[in-house]
Amino acid sequence: MVPIIKRTFDLVFALLILMFALVPIFLVAMAVTLTSHGPALYWSDRVGRHNRIFKMPKFRSMRIGTPAVATHLLKDPNAHLTPIGSFLRKSSLDELPQLWSILVGDMSFVGPRPALFNQDDLIALRTELGVHDLVPGLTGWAQINGRDELPIPEKVKLDVEYLKRRSLWFDIHIIWLTFIKVLRRDGVSH
Repeated sequence: MVPIIKRTFDLVFALLILMFALVPIFLVAMAVTLTSHGPALYWSDRVGRHNRIFKMPKFRSMRIGTPAVATHLLKDPNAHLTPIGSFLRKSSLDELPQLWSILVGDMSFVGPRPALFNQDDLIALRTELGVHDLVPGLTGWAQINGRDELPIPEKVKLDVEYLKRRSLWFDIHIIWLTFIKVLRRDGVSH
């Protein structure tokens, strides 16, 4: 896909969504602030295109002081959730602030999900297979084919498939399937 077309799509779609999402964003920010100690947003160090580290915002669903590791690596993830954290994750509302990352160009709507800075095995495998050349996405081919349940080699295999198949129509297809998955709450970690 031509990068300028993808970037234009991202900007137009992000601005369109923001027009409808400003009130929900404000309400979620208030709910996070009122139900737990700390800021509404959590800025996570993530790996972007060409393995550049960037700060990715999410609504905070975990308590202050939770280790910065993938949720599945926590001994008891539920013990770290804020009172509304489970709801935010199940509804994917915690992802809304990532529209900012799309607007500034750190992310795209579709691409491989940005790895945490300390997911060395995932980063190394993506780099070896050329996936690191892609702008990370809010959603991706791996996200709609297993999300958090996929082992790293399978996730990267799907990222490589996206790398080879990417097009505007494939991106639109992935966004549509993501919308369906979010409505059904398929593959969401709690």
